[in-house]
Amino acid sequence: MIVRWETDHDYVLVHIHQDMFGDWIFSRAWGQIGTQFGGLKHQLADSRDQADMWLEDEATIQNSRGFRKVLDVADDSPEGREAMRQLSLLDQL
Repeated sequence: MIVRWETDHDYVLVHIHQDMFGDWIFSRAWGQIGTQFGGLKHQLADSRDQADMWLEDEATIQNSRGFRKVLDVADDSPEGREAMRQLSLLDQL
């Protein structure tokens, strides 16, 4: 699952997925649109339910900050693959 929020200048992207060991990973990328400013953080969740709870918390925070949801897709969709490509580029910075 990939969810992205944006304002006119900033973005936050969350990716919930399982790694090759079956652990649930909650990845969060953020930054300024069109720049290399931002960050990337990965958290190990105890379960999918915990990762979903973190996603709900993130949605509440971003909505309160005036961000709007612009993407909510599955990893294997064309949009999800493109978002993952952008996320993997951040790992290289």
